Amino acid sequence: MTHLDTSFLVDLLREQKRGPGPATRWLEAEAETPLAVSVFVQCELEAGAANAAHPARERERIRQLLAAVTVVGPGEMFAPVYGATLVDILRRGKSIATMDLLIATIALEGAAPLLTANRRHFDVVPDLTVLTYR
Repeated sequence: MTHLDTSFLVDLLREQKRGPGPATRWLEAEAETPLAVSVFVQCELEAGAANAAHPARERERIRQLLAAVTVVGPGEMFAPVYGATLVDILRRGKSIATMDLLIATIALEGAAPLLTANRRHFDVVPDLTVLTYR
């Protein structure tokens, strides 16, 4: 299973309007790969929809998109994995945005790679396999 970051889904939504691009091509090439989205990615998408010129239309596009993937919430090991990962990052003198760490932790908890356009956001996370599509 591959977890999808918000950046991938935003690119995919944009490509639905303007035509195929790298996100669409990755999806076509990996058609057999099971896909997941963390509830935190869903939150970021919903925030974007709420800020759109036509929120209801954007929410519907998001609902259609998320119907094709598994939405994953925090499991039993989420908090310990989050805590240990944050401490490791901080002890190395690095930092990470809270939402990015939440998204990364869900992928770590499921031992899944994370697909993103923003590799540098996640490279500080130990043991996370970060994939890109651009």
